[in-house]
Amino acid sequence: MKDIAELLKEPGVSIAVVGANDHPEKYGSVIYRDLKRKGFKLFPVNPTRPTVDGDQAYKNISDIPETPTIINFVTPPAATLKVLKECLAKGFMNVWIQPGAEDPDVLRFVQENHFNYLANACIMVESRLKN
Repeated sequence: MKDIAELLKEPGVSIAVVGANDHPEKYGSVIYRDLKRKGFKLFPVNPTRPTVDGDQAYKNISDIPETPTIINFVTPPAATLKVLKECLAKGFMNVWIQPGAEDPDVLRFVQENHFNYLANACIMVESRLKN
């Protein structure tokens, strides 16, 4: 398995941003727009929004029309754990858990289920270093 941060270098990498939103002061917005500005192919996932930054949003990861390279979480830990269970069922095993989206239960779940994961590192910083 490739290191999650290394996947950012892959041609055609796509990222589902779980918790993407249009609130400029929230990280779900800041991260989504930062990755979009850097040219990544993105899938915003938010069950309460039809769009994010003008892009079609998906209610859940099962609605995404293709398999994203990375699922990035910008959600409270309880929501992260819920969506991780969906990821496991779909076979989406490359996950990036932003600081604040994890707790001991989340980390235990990704370890016990053998996810390829990165936690406690910001994708905005790592993508700046990789591009």
